[in-house]
This record gives sequence, structure tokens and C-alpha cells, in this order.
Amino acid sequence: MNKILISSLIGCIALAGCDGENPFTDNEPTGAEEGIPEGVDGNAPTPTNAIVRYEERNDSGGGYAEDFNYDAATDTFTVDNLAFDGEGPYTRGVAVSDLGPTDAYAVYDAEVVVPDFLDGEPVTQILPYRAIVGVSPNTVGTDPRTSFAIVRTGGYRDYGFGGFVYEREGGVVMPNSGQALFEGDYAGIRIFNGPDGTLGGLEFTEADIRIQVDFDDPTDGQGGVDGNIYNRIAFDINGDPVLLGNDAEAGELPLPPIAFVLNGEIGNINASGELNGDLISSYTDPDGNTEVYETGTYYGILAGDTTDAADGGEIVGIIVIESQDPRFDGVTAQETGGFILLR
Repeated sequence: MNKILISSLIGCIALAGCDGENPFTDNEPTGAEEGIPEGVDGNAPTPTNAIVRYEERNDSGGGYAEDFNYDAATDTFTVDNLAFDGEGPYTRGVAVSDLGPTDAYAVYDAEVVVPDFLDGEPVTQILPYRAIVGVSPNTVGTDPRTSFAIVRTGGYRDYGFGGFVYEREGGVVMPNSGQALFEGDYAGIRIFNGPDGTLGGLEFTEADIRIQVDFDDPTDGQGGVDGNIYNRIAFDINGDPVLLGNDAEAGELPLPPIAFVLNGEIGNINASGELNGDLISSYTDPDGNTEVYETGTYYGILAGDTTDAADGGEIVGIIVIESQDPRFDGVTAQETGGFILLR
């Protein structure tokens, strides 16, 4: 089992004040419990408790990252169980240090080389490892109310090893009826499963995101969730914009809006405030053909008091979505992104 710990996250620096204490006081995963969405693991949920969710280990290399930690004094980030991602901490990104339309989330770079422990000769690491960290501006006691972290690499021919964590501190108060809108920044990392002999590489994305919740329907126990990730843009590893469009022959990358798929039978949000559902995007190619482009899954947790106008609640979440990259033959792309949304 992964042990997930994110201590004193980036909220101290860019997003919210903090006193350096560990915002996650109980991070020993208990294993998959009934009601936990497929693809993640963590503790059993209730409306009143903290919830920690982390990526399950899978055949694509996801879920291997463990022991996420942040040092507020040095603005550094550490993670365990990933070979050749350096021995020291990840430091604030040089080419890309923040992501999101309002720079809401921080980016960290792993070490490039590590000295041989006997003679000091440089040992080249698997490049590049990058981390994205997001923290709520709201607190429960001295801890951020919600937070997430994502670690991925572009140094393998396939997706390589990484992981994510997202969580809520404290509980949630949900209404018995009504609808609500949550909005904010989205930021992601795209990695690639390339053809034989070709390293995958890594790109960043950012976008606006809105999630709407219907607390009435479709059932008394499960509400409906609708959402959209839009105004998407991408950057290469150096922070330079990626050419966007629908013409693969010109080297353009399609980044159409991503739609949340509403489950009209049982809904997408449960009584404990957890959200889960499918994602899909499509685009029209130069010949006028509509193509399904990306498919995937979103995971989220509702936090705070949604019935209090002074609070309004918030949503923390992760998406994982895949596509065939039309710029290259035989290349599949996986995007993992995170968000914290307010009313």
C-alpha cells in the first residue's frame, strides 16, 4: 500500500497562509473500501470525515509514487519510490514554475544528475520528472481544506512511473435540494506512450474548469454532476506554447473542451461528497469529420459547508484522460490534471 503524506504544502507560499504543520495527519491507506471509485484507493468515506484518495497501482506505471512531502521553509517537494528521480528534493520549476490561468498551482522539477556516492561522477537521472501541487486557500484548523499533487515523467518509452493524491480535511455539509456552480483553474501533465525506441516526452496543460452539481436528481442519495474543461492550452517542457488546432499534418495538437458525462441513472456524487464519472472530448477534422478524441475519468471530493453563503464549499479533484496523438504515428497521450474549485 502507498503511504501518502503531503506536509506543509505550497499554500504557505502562493495560495494561503500556513504555519508549517502537516495538513494530512492520517495518511496510512486502509485499502479499497466499498464505495471508493475504481482507479483510486484510500480510506472509507463519510460526510463528516477527512478523505484521502491516491492512484491505485496499474499496468501503465501509475500509483507508484509514495510519501509526498513539501518543505515550506525551502519551497521544495519530495516523493519516494520512483527510481532515478534524484536523491534530493524537487525544486520550484525553472522553465515552468506555475500553472493555471491564474497561476493557481505550483510546479516542481526533479534533479537532473546525482553524484556517484564513491567517486562523485554524475549519474544521469530519468528525465524529466515533474510535480504539480495545488492547495486550497481555505483551512480546517491550521490545515488546508483540500489539496492535490501529481507526479509524472516523460523519460520512458511508455507512460513511466508516477502517481497522484487528492484529499479533503474535515467533512462536508450538503443541501437537501438545489444546484451549485464551482469554478477555477485546471492544470495537467501530458505524457506519452511512444513507438519502439522513442522516448515519450512531457507537456503541460492549463485551462478553465466549471463543475455544476444538481443535489436533487437523479436520486435521493446520488446527485448529478455536469462539467466542462475549456480554453485549454499546452506548453512544452521549456514552457513554450504548443501549436494548437485540428490539422495533424501541420503538427497541431487538438485540445478541445472536455465534457463530464452525466450518469442519469444513479448520478455522479454520493452522500459523502465524492464525485466520479467519465470524460469525453471530440473535434472536427479539416475534412469536416467529427472524431472522438479523448476518453477518461474524473475523481473529486466536495468539502466545506455548501449551505453557508459565507463558505459555499469547494471541490478538489483529479482527471486522467487518454488519446491518440494525431501529430505522431502510433503515439498515445495520457493527461493527468488537478483542480480546486470555489463558488
